[in-house]
Amino acid sequence: MLEILYRDEHLIAINKPSGLLVHKSFYSGEADTYAIQELRKQIGQKVFPVHRLDRKTSGVLLFTLDKDTLRMMSTQFEEKKVEKKYIAILRGWAKEEETIDYDLVNENEVKQNAVTYYKRLQTSEIDLPFLKYQTSRYCLVEAIPETGRFHQLRKHFKHILHPILGCRKHGCNKQNKLWLQTFGINKMTLHAHQLVFTHPVSNERITVNATIDDEFKKVGDLLNFDLSKYS
Repeated sequence: MLEILYRDEHLIAINKPSGLLVHKSFYSGEADTYAIQELRKQIGQKVFPVHRLDRKTSGVLLFTLDKDTLRMMSTQFEEKKVEKKYIAILRGWAKEEETIDYDLVNENEVKQNAVTYYKRLQTSEIDLPFLKYQTSRYCLVEAIPETGRFHQLRKHFKHILHPILGCRKHGCNKQNKLWLQTFGINKMTLHAHQLVFTHPVSNERITVNATIDDEFKKVGDLLNFDLSKYS
């Protein structure tokens, strides 16, 4: 059963588990189950995804229950009136805060402007030898993507040389292998923890929060991060 975070007669939001595809996609490959199908079966009515999360990304995922609401919510996303907040665990110690303004090439080889703001929340250094170092450093960040490009956060953090821990395509595979061999963990530590938007019918400002899963928490515990705010 999918965890429902918010529901009314127009909208429904879930806490999407890591590993679940939102819907069928040429770029994401095939799967046995999809969030859109599972939610339709669970509530017994059609749902329409407003945005998407990567397969390995967990967190707040918003759907509408009718096409008119879908159109209005899509406009809010296009006009950048929706605030999306993520938490991620990065390799190394990133700057205390930074705006990454770095163009990305989309699936059709078209260059697009992409902007991400992040702030560092906590740092960790553990006794885990890596390459020429006797310890390994990590940091917990909150990231706010100001644009919504494909794999934006994963690509932007790779660009500043602080890739997301557990990210395969845009991460550090040597670190990922080290975590798998040492701790048995290959979790991509990227979680959409908050979505803030204006309700298209009532005009209320709505905030939806999603808690992290046990595997994200396990990574945080190994790094002595306080994740109580997100648990």
